[in-house]
Amino acid sequence: MEDTQGTVSCIDGSTFIVSDASGDVDASPATPVGLFAADTRFLSRWVLTVNGERLTALSVDDSRYYEVAFFVVPGGRVDYVEADVSAIRRRRIGPDLTESLTVFNYGEQDVDLDVRWEVAADFADIFDIKFDIRDKAGSYYTHVEPDELRLGYRRGTFQREVSVSASEPTTFDPRGLRFRPRVRSGQQWSTQLRVVMRALRPDGLDIRSAVRTLRPDESTLPESVRAWVAAAPQLDTENTALQQVYQRSLVDLAALRFAPLSLGGATVPAAGLPWFMTLFGRDSLLTCLQTLPFTPSLAPPTLRVLASLQGARTDDVLEEDPGRILHELRYGESAAFEEQPHSPYYGTVDASPLFVVLLDEYERWSGDAALVIELEQEARAALAWIDQYADLTSTGYVWYERRNRVTGLENQCWKDSWDSISYADGRLPGFPRATCEVQGYAYDAKIRGARLARVFWGDQAFADRLEREAAALKDRFNRDFWIDDRGYYALALDRDGTPVDSLSSNIGHLLWSGIVPPERAPQVAEHLMSPALYSGWGVRTLAEGQRRYNPLGYHNGTVWPFDNSFIAWGLRRYGFAAEAGRIAEGVIAAAAYFQGRLPEAFGGFARDTTRYPVRYPTAGSPQAWSSGASLLLIRTMLGIDPHENHLAVNPALPPSFRRIALLDIPGRWGKVDAFARHRPEHLPPNDTGHHLAPALE
Repeated sequence: MEDTQGTVSCIDGSTFIVSDASGDVDASPATPVGLFAADTRFLSRWVLTVNGERLTALSVDDSRYYEVAFFVVPGGRVDYVEADVSAIRRRRIGPDLTESLTVFNYGEQDVDLDVRWEVAADFADIFDIKFDIRDKAGSYYTHVEPDELRLGYRRGTFQREVSVSASEPTTFDPRGLRFRPRVRSGQQWSTQLRVVMRALRPDGLDIRSAVRTLRPDESTLPESVRAWVAAAPQLDTENTALQQVYQRSLVDLAALRFAPLSLGGATVPAAGLPWFMTLFGRDSLLTCLQTLPFTPSLAPPTLRVLASLQGARTDDVLEEDPGRILHELRYGESAAFEEQPHSPYYGTVDASPLFVVLLDEYERWSGDAALVIELEQEARAALAWIDQYADLTSTGYVWYERRNRVTGLENQCWKDSWDSISYADGRLPGFPRATCEVQGYAYDAKIRGARLARVFWGDQAFADRLEREAAALKDRFNRDFWIDDRGYYALALDRDGTPVDSLSSNIGHLLWSGIVPPERAPQVAEHLMSPALYSGWGVRTLAEGQRRYNPLGYHNGTVWPFDNSFIAWGLRRYGFAAEAGRIAEGVIAAAAYFQGRLPEAFGGFARDTTRYPVRYPTAGSPQAWSSGASLLLIRTMLGIDPHENHLAVNPALPPSFRRIALLDIPGRWGKVDAFARHRPEHLPPNDTGHHLAPALE
C-alpha cells in the first residue's frame, strides 16, 4: 500500500510495516515507520545494501495489502541504464514478517556480492513516537547466535523481543547480517529472512503465539481475502471512481481485521494505520454500522468483545464506570506502566449509546435475536450508564469531564483533539461539556433499547420508560441546544448551560439519530450544504467564519469521510436526497485523488480553489471508518433499509452515478438485489420546500 508521500505499508490487522519506496526502514524517533505489533516498534532499522550501496526502486507492486514486491537496483537513478545487477524484494506480513531477496546478474561476468541487512530495534511504544518521547526506562539486550540475531528490551516484567533468521548461510553480528554469494553470469541468487516478534510474559510465554494459530497461514491468506471480498455484495456501476473505492474499501477492511490479544480470537476491525491499530469502541461501532449491508460478520464479534470489556467498577485513572464501553485498548509499554491510561481506557461518552444502536441495527438486518438476548445485561448496563454516570450536572444530558487530569482526554466525543470544541469567537468552554451529537446518540439508543426490551427481553415497563425518557430528552434538547436566531444547533453546552455557538458538522449527526423535529430539518440541511460548511468535496468539521476555522485543522475545518457518510445518511432520513447525493458525489470524487482509498481526513479547502483535495499531513490511511464511508454512501443512495423480513429499496442517485446495481445484499431475507438509475426529469419540491433527487427506477 503506497501513498503519495513515498511510504509503502504492508499490513495484517494490528501488525504492519511501513518503509520507504525501496523497502528500507530508517526510522527517526518521531516518525511512524518500521515494523509494528502490539503497539510496539520491533524494527526501527531494516536497510538492505549490495556492495555497500543502498537500492533504488524501479517499481513497487503493492496490489495486495499483506504483501509487497520492490523491483530494485543498486545505486541512484543515473545508474539504471548500466545496471547489470538487479533484485526483487518480496515482503509478506502476518503475525510475523517474511522477506525474500532474489538478485539477478544480467552481466557478462560472474559477480561476487556483499549483501547486507542492517537491523536495529528501538522497541518504541506507539505513544513514544506520537509524542516524540525518546528516553526509555528499560534496558536493551542483543544475542548473536549461529542461526539468528535476537534483539530485546526489558523493563521490569515488560519484555519485547525480535529475532531474525535466514534460509541461506549468513554471518550474524550485533548490527545485522551479511551474505557473500557469487552469482554467475545469467544466473540468480535468493534467500529468505524471517522476523519473529514476541511479547513475553514474566513466565516466558509469548502472548502473540495465539495470534499465529488464529491467522491464516501464507498459503491460505490470499484465499481468505478472496472469500471476504466474494462474500460482500457485488457492485455494478458505470462510475469508475465508485467501483474503485468500493473494491479498495473491502480489501482495506479485510486488512484491518485483527484478533485482540487474550480475547479468545474474535476478529474485530482495528481503527487505522499507523496510530490506531487497535480496538477503539467508537470507531469499531461506527464502522460496523456503516458496513452492515456489506460485511455484517464484523458486528457480532465487535459487540461481544466490547461487552466483555465493559466497565464494571469506578476507576478515575482509566475513567471506568459500570456499564461504560471502552474508548481504547492498548498493549504497549506506556499502557503497561500506566503512563498512558489505555489498558483499557474508557474516556469516551459516545461508545456506550452507540453499542445499543449497533445491537439493534444488527438485529434489524440479521434477525439474530439470540445475540440480542445474549447481550441483554450489557445493553441494559450501557443504557443505565447514560443516566447514572454521564449526567454530571443532573440536567438530563450526557456530559464529559476527564477524571484523569494527567493523561486523560480533554474532549471525549469523536472530535477529541484539545481545541475541537469552541465558541464561534474561538473561546474554549469550561467543563463539563455536553456536545450535541452525543445527545442524539443517547436519544437513538433509548428508542432502540425500547424496541429491544419490548420485542426480545419481555420487559414492557422498561420499554415504556425508555420511550418516555427519549421523548423528554428530545423536547429538552430542542429547547436548550437550538439557536433560534441562527437556525442551527449549538455545537455543545457549556458547564452552565450556555450554548457553544459554533457552526459545525456535528449537526448532521443529529439528523441520522432522529432527534431533530421535521420542521427544523430544512434549516439544518441548508447550513450543512452552505458554502461555509460544504467544500465541494464534503462537509467541513467546522464552518468558515468560525474563529478557529482552519482548512488543515484536525477537527476545525478538515473534511472527514466517515463524518460525511453519517451526515448523508441523516439527510436522506429527512427526505433530502439531493443533498445526500451531493455529499456522495464530492466524497467519491475525492477518493479518486487518493487511489481509491479515502484517508482519515483531508483539507477543507473549497473545491473551486484547489481543484483537488489537499492531503492532511498526518492523516491515517487505511482507516476503518473511512473505508466504511463509501459503503454507507452506497446504502444511502440506494435507500436500502430493513423492513421486517424484507429489504426496502428507495433509490435516489445523483447525476454522476447514472446507474448502480448492488447484488446479493445479505440479511434476514437471504440475499437480494437493489437497482437504481438516474432519470434527469425535474420533480416538484417536497413538503419541506426542498427538492428531492430526480425520480429513479
